[in-house]
Amino acid sequence: MGTPLGDFVRAKRDSIQPEEVGLPSTARRRAPGLRRTDVAERTGISVEYLTRIEQGRDRNPSQAVLNALGQGLGLDPAERRHLSYLAKITGGACAGPHEAAPPRRDIRPTLQATLTLLEPGVAMVTNRLGDVLAHTSGFVAVMGRSGLLDVEHPNLTRYVFTDPRARTTFTDWDRVADEQAFGLWLAPTVAQSEWLRAELAPIAGPEFTRRLDQHLPPSTAQLRTRHPAVDADLRWDREVFETTDPETQQLVVHHPADDATAQALIRLRSLGQASTLRAI
Repeated sequence: MGTPLGDFVRAKRDSIQPEEVGLPSTARRRAPGLRRTDVAERTGISVEYLTRIEQGRDRNPSQAVLNALGQGLGLDPAERRHLSYLAKITGGACAGPHEAAPPRRDIRPTLQATLTLLEPGVAMVTNRLGDVLAHTSGFVAVMGRSGLLDVEHPNLTRYVFTDPRARTTFTDWDRVADEQAFGLWLAPTVAQSEWLRAELAPIAGPEFTRRLDQHLPPSTAQLRTRHPAVDADLRWDREVFETTDPETQQLVVHHPADDATAQALIRLRSLGQASTLRAI
């Protein structure tokens, strides 16, 4: 049985072309990416031990091994952090059963007050599972007709993978889907991640499960959204602020990335669609 750590190492190895790391690409390679022998030579880790990691038979590699894998696979800083995180949760997988339960949805009063200060900007408080816990009126103006906020407990991950309207709302749907799937690996607890994964997997199908198996941090880029009242893409630069909350809540602020988006936001507010700040 594989592990998140082993799946990530294998996925990354498969994604690297030999010529990218100065190795010759030969016709005799029967699979894409690097062979285990290639990685072994670049890291100083034996093929047998690398196989054990990938197959989940070694769950506790040392920090030295993790550093060697990061160097040999050419991981960027985000990928190295993810590698360390996966090693941590893989090593703790045998600690005993976890109670699968959703995280709490309330936010601290000071965080609510911070969100109020951002009015009428476009901002929300969310967590790694995608729950939209609170938002500004500007967020309603932009997303109010997307379907995301139509339910009692909005969840961006569930919306992206199960609501057809999400593919219209997010111009770069594939990249947003990658972001939301990857975020589950950073959930406050393994149990919470497994809870949402178990719920979504049979509903969302391969579009969701294959992204979990990729284990590759998505690239950061501008967010592009569509709104029925605006005949153009709205472009947003996002700032994500981690809070001190133990449930890993985040404050996400969307800034118009161009003048057209700024003018469109003014128009959306004037349509009277924005409401007062609402915590869910």
